[in-house]
Amino acid sequence: MNILIDNRQDKVDATNLEELVEKVIKTVLEVEEVIDNVEVSVSFVDNEEIRKLNKYYRGIDKPTDVLSFPLAEFEDTYAEVEEIEEDSEEVQPIGDIVISLEKALEQSMEYGHSFEREVAYLTAHSMLHLLGYDHETEEERKIMREKEEEVMARLNIGR
Repeated sequence: MNILIDNRQDKVDATNLEELVEKVIKTVLEVEEVIDNVEVSVSFVDNEEIRKLNKYYRGIDKPTDVLSFPLAEFEDTYAEVEEIEEDSEEVQPIGDIVISLEKALEQSMEYGHSFEREVAYLTAHSMLHLLGYDHETEEERKIMREKEEEVMARLNIGR
């Protein structure tokens, strides 16, 4: 598994977040029973950068906490990943995650839990989007929330 992490902000301390993000991504892949021959890019940004991305890609001119950019429909990508041998060194890129650490810090204070818990949750949420999950309907939202909670429980990260 390749996880590329890029800290493009200097407003929030990102020390020790790389190991946490890697654990979350690996746990999501385990929960979804996806072999780990995948590549994910994770960028830490500030509110201004994520606002610009949100405006450009979603037409929403305000900062958000996390954006997910799947490289393809996961069903198509997963078919390619499935063809890769378990012991192969070949990896299949599945997408990019962009997290506003500024927004994550704000939300952790608002929700009354740790900053690390918020970053872990946002990472799990975004990974599920990369794997094809969404929350447009109540049923989709319920399924996605159950998956997120399972990941957080496996990591022993509570509220």
